[in-house]
Amino acid sequence: MRHPVRLGIVLTLALATAGCSAATGGGSDDAGGSTAPPGAHATGTGAAKAFTVTSCGRELSLSGPPKRTVALDQTSTETLLELGLQDRMAGTANLKTKIPAVYEAAYATVPVIAPKIATGEQLRSATPDFVVAGSTDLYTQDRAGTREELDALKVPTFVSAVDCPEHNPPGTTPFELLFSDYENLGKLFGAEKRAAELAADQRAAVAGAGRNAAKVPGGADRPTVVYLYSVFNGMPYVAGGTSLPSEMSRIVGAKNAFDDVAEDWPEVSWEEVARRNPDFIVIGDLSERGRPGDSAAEKRATMTGHPVISRLAAVRDDKILEVPGIELDPSVRSVHALGLIAQGMKDLGHVR
Repeated sequence: MRHPVRLGIVLTLALATAGCSAATGGGSDDAGGSTAPPGAHATGTGAAKAFTVTSCGRELSLSGPPKRTVALDQTSTETLLELGLQDRMAGTANLKTKIPAVYEAAYATVPVIAPKIATGEQLRSATPDFVVAGSTDLYTQDRAGTREELDALKVPTFVSAVDCPEHNPPGTTPFELLFSDYENLGKLFGAEKRAAELAADQRAAVAGAGRNAAKVPGGADRPTVVYLYSVFNGMPYVAGGTSLPSEMSRIVGAKNAFDDVAEDWPEVSWEEVARRNPDFIVIGDLSERGRPGDSAAEKRATMTGHPVISRLAAVRDDKILEVPGIELDPSVRSVHALGLIAQGMKDLGHVR
């Protein structure tokens, strides 16, 4: 039996982006001639120039770079650290997994205002002048507060464009939306140069994953993939058609088996997974989250012990890849998972 593709695979195309800025400290850079990403435009001149950015349907106007930013989730935190902005951060919250070693020193300088999801009281105690989140569901009355409430306090709020597809140009890929986040944050913080470098590096990684993928013979069907994110109360949660893994599949020349489900991570039945009979299964390893069924080993045991799933060719032939679960959600780390999937599927044959 083959061993699954694991994190130890060295992929020169993946995570070439990480570690440059986080270790060197933050601050703005001078990229005066750079072009603003979609949704951003400059006002004013010189170091004090301000930018207006449209974030998830809401226009943000900042008179200068934020100085006391709070990131409401790990995704946003790591993006800011990758941009070298830890000295502009007044707080972080909702750590789901271990911070990568490359960010540890920078992360240690940022106050943790809440180990899990931050409340409005915890957020306000950090006296932020800017708040960043990867998803809109962190801005609710029973969490950090609504965006309207924070607007009333003169605290602008930013949401990843990936979580707001209805506010973006039709056909824009999730990766391009992710890269636009880097560029818009770079504009707001005066870190345009580093943001442009990060976006360029990750665009190259995405292109490299596509080149590295095995090619499907002319006229052949694309192989199908099921992305198993978690198992809760015995039921599988898989990547649906609106998730980043659907785009990952397209890039590597495959098809997400649940593309027809218009959700990110729907709950389905094991019988439905078996009916779709995927050629490959990608397991999201969430070991560090610590819930029952989170680890890759537990997910493997569930599948091999299931009377129907255990008979699937993908399980019998061990056409199973393991990637960090957090990297299947849009983040600065997602190109790493994409690289693992491209190389892993190639190693496993990539064709029916």
